[in-house]
Amino acid sequence: MFENDYERLKYYYEKKWAQKPQLRQYVGYGVITPEEYELITGETF
Repeated sequence: MFENDYERLKYYYEKKWAQKPQLRQYVGYGVITPEEYELITGETF
């Protein structure tokens, strides 16, 4: 269903299954980049 982690987390965020603090953790773990965080949330990392 998802091509990569970015698409999966973007979908989860849109469905409100993931929140910004969780996405920040994924950036810390290297799952998504700070730029991808910004694309998902619309806020700077």
